[in-house]
Amino acid sequence: MGRAYQNRKESMAKTSDAKAKVYSKYGREIYVCAKAGGFDPDGNLTLRGLIDKAKKDQVPSHVIEKAINKAQGGGGEDFSLARYEGFGPGGCMVIIECLTDNPNRTFGDVRQCFTKTKSKIGTQGTVSHMFDHLSILVFNGDDEEAALDALMEADVDVTDIENEDGKISVFAADSDYAKAKEALIHAFDGIEFEVDEIQFLPKGSTPLTNDDDIEMFNRFLDMLNDLDDVQNVYHDAEY
Repeated sequence: MGRAYQNRKESMAKTSDAKAKVYSKYGREIYVCAKAGGFDPDGNLTLRGLIDKAKKDQVPSHVIEKAINKAQGGGGEDFSLARYEGFGPGGCMVIIECLTDNPNRTFGDVRQCFTKTKSKIGTQGTVSHMFDHLSILVFNGDDEEAALDALMEADVDVTDIENEDGKISVFAADSDYAKAKEALIHAFDGIEFEVDEIQFLPKGSTPLTNDDDIEMFNRFLDMLNDLDDVQNVYHDAEY
């Protein structure tokens, strides 16, 4: 399974408008995470991982601090998670995660992306059963046994672990994200995670062999990524 996961990294665009969108998405996610799990990164490992990820993507400290301060204030927007599923160009399966303060607006925007690319939005559960929802932690190292021992001792439900090219990749139940991360931090001094997140991983793939489908699929992704409410897009397209 290890090779199937997508190591997603936000590509930082050169224009200030594109950077502002990335900052906005991180700010929104940090705000929701801090409001739900606590404002102290030492006590909220999900928040700590999100802050580390934001810093790697060159999000300024003031953007991070503003989001946390807003969550502490208890006011501001009331964002909630919205998840949409369906079939994209070429019949590939797609899951779209959003953070929204207006579900009706967000649904309309996402549905338009499907409609304009001859795709079909579905109901909850339409394709999610064909994805695994897993915690993924990847870090430099070669002692796979030490990592597995630490995870087992912490009673983490490990789905898979691999050691390749000087990197250890751990796949665990999504509910065990905090336990898995804490166990690895304690087991390896100075550990830095290259991948640190919870993802939907496709169980298979849908090949896109038609040039028209590939072009339409790229347009579909561009349209989704242009929406401020869209946080993550997962798919099983292969081309």
